[in-house]
Amino acid sequence: MQGRVYGSTEVTVDEVAQRDAVVRLRHDLAGVDVLRTSPRERCRWLAQRVAAVTGAQVVVDDRLAELDFGSWEGRLWSEVPRAEIDAWSQEFLDFRPGGAESTRELLTRVSQALRAERRENADAVWITHAGVIRALHLLLAGVDRPTAAQWPTKAVPFA
Repeated sequence: MQGRVYGSTEVTVDEVAQRDAVVRLRHDLAGVDVLRTSPRERCRWLAQRVAAVTGAQVVVDDRLAELDFGSWEGRLWSEVPRAEIDAWSQEFLDFRPGGAESTRELLTRVSQALRAERRENADAVWITHAGVIRALHLLLAGVDRPTAAQWPTKAVPFA
């Protein structure tokens, strides 16, 4: 799927990479009570396999799903009209890529998941997507209305 737009689209899981991830994570996540995961198969698959070796409970949370790109889903990024990308950049919070979900809506649901997590005070790990992780990173930094220039374009550190 390299170079393609996918958020809500189910993509084939690279089972070798996923198995390697389970091996790496089983020790790091030993003692974690809950694995909260996106409903997308690529995240659920990993959560279920890590839970099988750690004993953690898997909780599917729709709020951890990647941004839905609507009609952009499955297209090459290079096929998305430049005018639409520019519009998203200019109206970053409220533009709906592909007519689907806005960045504001993504931020809202990630913020809701974070508040719920804090209320429950559970020792939970999120297994989710780059867009959700970037949104979480900004929210934890106190940025709840980012511009396109503030949105992380590279992987963010996690703990």
